[in-house]
Amino acid sequence: MRTYLVVIDDSDEARVALRFAARRAAKTEGSVEVLAVVPPQDFVQWGGVQAAIEEEQKLRIEGVVSGAVGEIFDAAGIKPAIVLRQGDAVKVVNEYLAGRDDIAALVLGAAPGGDPGPLVAHFTGKDAGNMACPVMMIPGSLTDERLEQLS
Repeated sequence: MRTYLVVIDDSDEARVALRFAARRAAKTEGSVEVLAVVPPQDFVQWGGVQAAIEEEQKLRIEGVVSGAVGEIFDAAGIKPAIVLRQGDAVKVVNEYLAGRDDIAALVLGAAPGGDPGPLVAHFTGKDAGNMACPVMMIPGSLTDERLEQLS
């Protein structure tokens, strides 16, 4: 089965990339994994507080996923896997992809104006030829109608 890995945050372009991946997975009988990378937290003395912070972040990401493409997943019967990791985003994505030959593509959203974002800049830059899977860079300015045509 094809698995599309989408790195998501609170940006509009990440939601566009997620909608594209959901449509693509639905049309190819694939699946979607959503990777949310959060920066390392300042040291929290009590483990319970740290766990609560991580759970809150996971719930927030689940809400983003549900709100952005819930209807697509429901119609196609797809249940995305949501993974939350802490650390430097580039390093986390590289580590996550290492040894994962089931990932059909890394799907990233590019900001519609200005800097495309650090992940897009890195994974479409000098190391692009060393990737273990294709990178799909989805312009953040695409409409739902255009996404449907392209997926």
